[in-house]
Amino acid sequence: MLENLAIGFAAAATVQNLMWCFAGVFLGTFIGVLPGVGALAAISLLLPITYYLEPLTAIVMLAGIFYGAEYGGSISAILLNLPGTTSSAVACLDGYPMAQQKRAGVALFITAIASFIGGTIGIVLLTVAGPVFVTVALNFSAPEYFALMVLGLIAASTISQGSRLKGLAMVLVGLGLGTVGMDISTGVSRFTLGVDELFDGISIVALAMGLFGVAEIIASVRHGGKRAPVPKFSMRDMLPTAKEMRATTTPILRGASFGSFFGALPGTGATVASFISYSFEKQFSKTPERFGKGAVEGIAAPESSNNAAAITAFIPTLTLGIPGTASMALILGAFMIHGITPGPSLMTAQPDLFWGLIVSFWIGNLLLLVLNIPLIRIWVALLQIPYRYLYPAIITLICVGVYSLDRSVFDVFLVLGLGLLGYGMRLLDFEPATLLLGFVLGPLLEENFRRALVISRGDFGIFIDRPIAAGVLGISLVLLLWTVWQGLRRRRKTDADRPT
Repeated sequence: MLENLAIGFAAAATVQNLMWCFAGVFLGTFIGVLPGVGALAAISLLLPITYYLEPLTAIVMLAGIFYGAEYGGSISAILLNLPGTTSSAVACLDGYPMAQQKRAGVALFITAIASFIGGTIGIVLLTVAGPVFVTVALNFSAPEYFALMVLGLIAASTISQGSRLKGLAMVLVGLGLGTVGMDISTGVSRFTLGVDELFDGISIVALAMGLFGVAEIIASVRHGGKRAPVPKFSMRDMLPTAKEMRATTTPILRGASFGSFFGALPGTGATVASFISYSFEKQFSKTPERFGKGAVEGIAAPESSNNAAAITAFIPTLTLGIPGTASMALILGAFMIHGITPGPSLMTAQPDLFWGLIVSFWIGNLLLLVLNIPLIRIWVALLQIPYRYLYPAIITLICVGVYSLDRSVFDVFLVLGLGLLGYGMRLLDFEPATLLLGFVLGPLLEENFRRALVISRGDFGIFIDRPIAAGVLGISLVLLLWTVWQGLRRRRKTDADRPT
């Protein structure tokens, strides 16, 4: 292992690779901050540059953009309640309340530390346990993926701050929105209402930007755009208290575990990992009522999770040649451009490229930490920009970001309509995060359910006969019963405290 890392360090630590690694993480962070753009669009735009670079240099740069965007997306989520990427939407739940409590510096510092630790754990697992993860992932087929999606949806209903019934309702709404478009099995259009632009379904970027960004702007404008002035603070003021650091240590490690697992599974990725990590922390916290009001655990766990998932997403791509996400598919395309076919033989056929890329993850992760902690004061300064300048800029960035994906004017109007929906949900105390996760998991749930029944020729026993699927479904049932029991206990306590 040490010899392999030495080979990788010799390949990655050249001046050219270090420069492009820095450029990648810096651009990824910057683009992640911009709402509606994200790593996918950035990699697509910069892919032609890789034609003129060495293979390792090209992949190092694209990888830096990918995991840099995962960190950058949380910055706008915390400061403006506007997730730069879909996986950072969960950071809005507790990060934005902390910013409103004049603790934006603390929130961003915890984000940087959690992202660094989560990414580091992901790199260690990629380095040491990559083959083990591949073996486990190969045992997952349609029934196991279906069971994981069920677990994710049940966990999603617990994210809601209020009624569990409202949380479940939002999951169902997300599932319904996820069925809009072409049926992947039959090619028949569903629930498109005769609108051709909906044939490919609702854009997840439009949904996230509308429910979080536009809804927040409408709410702020309605309240007159008033906010407390951002105080000047030093580096010491950004540091969490000793109690907060102790409270975040275990959630960071748990979040990295969730992220490492889900990141290595093709088709799940950082979004699923971050939501499930947040749900787990809230469900098993002794004080779940703090979540959604500025709980540091609500930032630490999902931020660690999505950065660990961003790293371990390379496991199936490098070792099996199977891209787990759309961004990984583009990076796989960059390999193909240079005549390299990722797969089980990559580690032995081109060890300098394989281990050089892994060492570049260490370097890029450290660069992210060194680069972003000094910039926290600059990010917090965004809060001092007057709203009359900030609103038009945010709306413009949202519209440009959404339009740039498919060059569709319809998507621009769609995000504005979804913004009105998100504002209505806010007035009625419905949680948009649960809707978003239902939307993400719904198509995967349907696809794997139908595929499993095709494999078993209509026998539902396939979900029980396979040990992994049965175990995950059992955990889902326990979580559901636990949620119902907690709800009943909370109701009895409320009734007992109510005066006669």
